[in-house]
Amino acid sequence: MPDTLGAWHLILSGDPALYAIVRLSLLVSLSAVAVATLVAFPLGAVLALTRFPGRTAVIVILNGFMGLPPVVVGLAVYLLLSRSGPLGSLGILFTPQAMILAQALLVMPIIAALARQTIEDLWYEYRDELTAMNVGPAGRVATLLWDCRISLVTALLAGFGRAAAEVGTVMIVGGNIDGFTRTMTTAIALETSKGDLALAMGLGAILVALILVVNALAWGLRSWSERRVTG
Repeated sequence: MPDTLGAWHLILSGDPALYAIVRLSLLVSLSAVAVATLVAFPLGAVLALTRFPGRTAVIVILNGFMGLPPVVVGLAVYLLLSRSGPLGSLGILFTPQAMILAQALLVMPIIAALARQTIEDLWYEYRDELTAMNVGPAGRVATLLWDCRISLVTALLAGFGRAAAEVGTVMIVGGNIDGFTRTMTTAIALETSKGDLALAMGLGAILVALILVVNALAWGLRSWSERRVTG
């Protein structure tokens, strides 16, 4: 009970250390989703609208990467950014930039796979009309992306939910440095091991609340979109 009261005190009193960790977590996760989207949407559109040898294998691999183990992604990024790695000269290992890169690689397959399925489903509906209007490839992609924007937002929220709840990747490439690379998930793991349950519970409550809000937004957007279509 004292730990529970302590957790609520930290949240309600606006504890600077707690909210600094929350801000960094949001910055890293939102930036990772934005970076991943730059690759995921075009990749999803290409896979949805084109046919080429090996396409099915690419889709199977992409869907399989939706369940990539975070520690494997973290290890791969660590090897890339370590001093002896091909990108070691950048000097960004154990920085928020490395954490953003690792989380972007983790959530990119999720966003790309969901975008591919969404765009492909809409393409079957629009194909004859867009072909009859002689709309070019770029116009087709722009039209489909705009018309399925609500579903694509749901894909982004799914990616954010995965990034925000992830711990293994950022622990490996971020180092969990106090005041610099410590996020909610890594702080919860550390503070629990130290016995500081009040801070761990406070961060856990905020993290659960964020995940619930994200899922509620995804559900609300999907329901609103369905009502627009059927209404």
